[in-house]
Amino acid sequence: MYLLHKKLYLHISPHSHHITTVSQPSPVPLHLLLLLRLYSPPASSTLHDSLTMSALPSTADPSSPSNSASKNTENDETIRRNRILSSKLYFDIPPSKVHSESYLRSLKSSLTVSIITEVPPVAVFPNCLVQKKVLYPFRKQVGGTVLAAKLANERGYAINVGGGFHHCCADRGGGFCVYADISLCIHYAFIRLNISRVMIIDLDAHQGNGHETDFSDDRRVYILDMYNPYIYPLDYEARRYIDQRVEVPSGTTTEEYLVKLDEALQVAGNAFNPELVIYNAGTDILDGDPLGRLKVSPDGVSIRDEKVFRFARDKNIPLVMLTSGGYMKSSARVIADSIINLSNKSLITICGI
Repeated sequence: MYLLHKKLYLHISPHSHHITTVSQPSPVPLHLLLLLRLYSPPASSTLHDSLTMSALPSTADPSSPSNSASKNTENDETIRRNRILSSKLYFDIPPSKVHSESYLRSLKSSLTVSIITEVPPVAVFPNCLVQKKVLYPFRKQVGGTVLAAKLANERGYAINVGGGFHHCCADRGGGFCVYADISLCIHYAFIRLNISRVMIIDLDAHQGNGHETDFSDDRRVYILDMYNPYIYPLDYEARRYIDQRVEVPSGTTTEEYLVKLDEALQVAGNAFNPELVIYNAGTDILDGDPLGRLKVSPDGVSIRDEKVFRFARDKNIPLVMLTSGGYMKSSARVIADSIINLSNKSLITICGI
């Protein structure tokens, strides 16, 4: 099974119970440029190319005893590749629907990108390098979120191990969020998936002020945001656009958090009947996270994710999960354990587990 990763793929081996990641899912600014240099594909690659499975049919030896099996493998790979290449997933959306032209032009300034990503050294790099090593990988994560919506609509759920840039809106980035992947994903669902009602369940420790601003007057989108009100972004204007606001102050424990979540999901289920759920599953709620300042245990994160998946499954609603923020090295392991737990609880299917 392949889950879209922020740079390459996260591979869950069909022959073992181990999940291998190329780096931790939530980007760490100090290591960003090095990681992107190591894992970014050539500049000539397109977004579509980077998200397709790269395995090509192998050439079998006609005299080999396993020739028949090899041919079957070739056929399977060819069929899979052709289906992906013929996909109509990516399409043009008017700038007014996602990002303004002025905002996109502003990204041609390395200084602007450094401010948005909160990585000061980016400001001194030529913008051509910033486009290639910083913005292009961000766009791949956005592509993963859009693809996840398509897959969730077809199969019931999808997980993008990356994305969740909930501080970015149509004309403004910030908080390490350059592109508004949640907003783009929802517009994709409206336009191409014939979906008319979307619920955002934002359980990152930070307020999702980006999507709240983008859908401030759109009754097709219901926003449940459970966040620490005393940390970034302190966007009081955007808080007015939250349909269901659940504040969890610094120091909130696992038990307190899960009780509030149960209550919130019950209210949300009674208030709105979505056709798609976008679940922003930040791990910055973990005890010890320097930015989230909450005290939720790793097991608490797994239980949280399980509760949201059960909420969607019980109502037969497709769900897209994004991993969003998380600023400790342990986040990668916590996410992996949570995914395995979802499989063990039969909420998702992973081959070999």
